[in-house]
Amino acid sequence: MDSYTPSQRAWQEHFDSVALADRVEQAVVADHVDGFHGGFIASRDFFFLATVDSTGMPTVSYKGGAPGLVRVVDPRTLAFPDYDGDGMFLSMGNISDSARIGMLFIDLETPNRVRVQATARVSADDDLLAEWPGARLVVRAAVEKVFHNCGRYVHRHVRVGDSPYVPDSAGAAPYPAWKRIDALQDVLPPPDRGRAQQEGGVITFGDYLGALSTGGS
Repeated sequence: MDSYTPSQRAWQEHFDSVALADRVEQAVVADHVDGFHGGFIASRDFFFLATVDSTGMPTVSYKGGAPGLVRVVDPRTLAFPDYDGDGMFLSMGNISDSARIGMLFIDLETPNRVRVQATARVSADDDLLAEWPGARLVVRAAVEKVFHNCGRYVHRHVRVGDSPYVPDSAGAAPYPAWKRIDALQDVLPPPDRGRAQQEGGVITFGDYLGALSTGGS
C-alpha cells in the first residue's frame, strides 16, 4: 500500500523526487517509538500539537510543561496532559471529534526535531492523570508514524528559563493575567470567580495587551 497520497505523489513527480521520497521513508519512518525517538521526546518540555475538527478545519497549539511532558508509555503509545487553558478546548474537542493528531518536538538549541502522527483519545479519568499535578485531562496517542527530520531550517535559540506557569508538584500555578480582564469576570468557571481581586485586581483588555508586549501573560 502506498503511504503517500495522490497529491503528495503529484508534487513528487513534479520535482522528480519520487525515488528520493520512497528511500527517505524506508530509512527514517517507523511505526513505533524506538530508543532514540523515545529519549528525545521524553527530554522535551514543549511540543506543537496539530488537530482537526469535525469539519476538517485544522488548528495547531503549543503545549508546554516540565521536561517529560510527554510520556512514552510503550513503543506504540504516547501520553500527555492537558492543563488549564482559555476554556475553548479546541485541541481536546478536535481529538474527540476526529482523533487524528500530529506532534512536532523541537530542540531549538541543537537544533533537532521529531515528528509523530497518531490516533488519540482524551480521558478525564485516565490512570496517568495523577502523574501530572494540575492536569485536567490526559491524551493517549496510538503512534502510527514517527520520524526524525533534518533540522537545517530550525533557527537556533538559547533557552533562558522555565515558564512560571507550569504547575508545581502540588498542581499549583500562578494566576494568569488574562483571567483578570474585566469583560471575562461574569463568565469565568466557578473556581476562578472573584479571584481577580485577590490577584491584583480587575484589568482592562488594553492593560492585558500592554502586559503581553513586555512579556507578561
